[in-house]
Amino acid sequence: MRRISLLLVLLVSPSLVAQNGIRVLVRDIASIEGVRENSLIGYGLVAGLNGTGDSRQTLFSTQTLASILLRLGVQVSGASVRVNNMAAVFVTASLPPFARSGTHLDVTVSSVGDAKSLDGGMLLLTVLRGADGQVYATAQGPLSIGGFAAGTSGTSKQVNHPTVGRIPAGAIVERDAPNDIAKQPSQQLILADQDFPVAQEIAKAINSDLNAPVASVLDSGRVEILTKTTPVQNLPALLARIETLPVTIHPKAKVVVNERTGTVVIGRDVKLGAVSILQGNLTIEISTEMGVSQPPAFSGGETKRVEQPSVKAEETKAKRVELREGATVDDLVTGLQTIGASTRDVISILQAIKAAGALRAELEVI
Repeated sequence: MRRISLLLVLLVSPSLVAQNGIRVLVRDIASIEGVRENSLIGYGLVAGLNGTGDSRQTLFSTQTLASILLRLGVQVSGASVRVNNMAAVFVTASLPPFARSGTHLDVTVSSVGDAKSLDGGMLLLTVLRGADGQVYATAQGPLSIGGFAAGTSGTSKQVNHPTVGRIPAGAIVERDAPNDIAKQPSQQLILADQDFPVAQEIAKAINSDLNAPVASVLDSGRVEILTKTTPVQNLPALLARIETLPVTIHPKAKVVVNERTGTVVIGRDVKLGAVSILQGNLTIEISTEMGVSQPPAFSGGETKRVEQPSVKAEETKAKRVELREGATVDDLVTGLQTIGASTRDVISILQAIKAAGALRAELEVI
């Protein structure tokens, strides 16, 4: 019988808990609209592999190599090209906000063919495009692999993932990211989690600090700031001042359970109503033993193997846990430990408590 361990994690941070909520900075719960990274992608070749590259069955590798050689003035037939020392790869990177021409980026190189390893490879010049199809950077350089694969089909050893590598500062930005926030008459703060009280607290803190009604709540996830009418005319200084403002938030009461890993995460603000829990187990065990049927001597019968199944059922008495109105997380944990509830029992009990209306929190099963 497989045993599943139960891990209960209580989200408590006493150093940050104030009497009426939690004090955090604006930059920890919100971001400025438009100030974000942009994904880049490109397709290229890695050369210099020690026979661990793509096979000839990977047609796009041979076609890519023939195309590169043709641009360099060498005309070859794709059927005559061997690419076991090369590998076709996708190259990805993130273009940070306000990146300018000449900025270096880290890139990730991933094999798309049947190469065994990219160890020792060199990425050939590859253009990186954004979602709009424009070229924003070029990448080239030696790969750094965090693993290896060695051996033959009979005996082999692999550590980590040898078909994915990185090139630190391997890309150079060629086109500036289009992001000129200085020309916009207003800026918007985007909340990480939509919440009307949090948005109202942010707007209130901004107006109080600037001593002017420049911030307003648009919806549960956006706060608009009229930057042209603020006392601080320098936009970077204004945004830096706003991002470091402390605000008081009240996190939602939430319970998250993960049946696959046996983890139950219960928030600090979870409250329980008056409820009684009855829990019992019904165990059914079916086993089969193999026996031998031996006929009497000179009877003409045959000796055969026969199955002897047995069924055993055992039901334990129901165990009871009673929680009073306003019970805390500690009361729930103590009660579940008292009855010896397993992970599956805990998940079922929490769902039943939620269905009964006694769990004053959002229940999320992942």
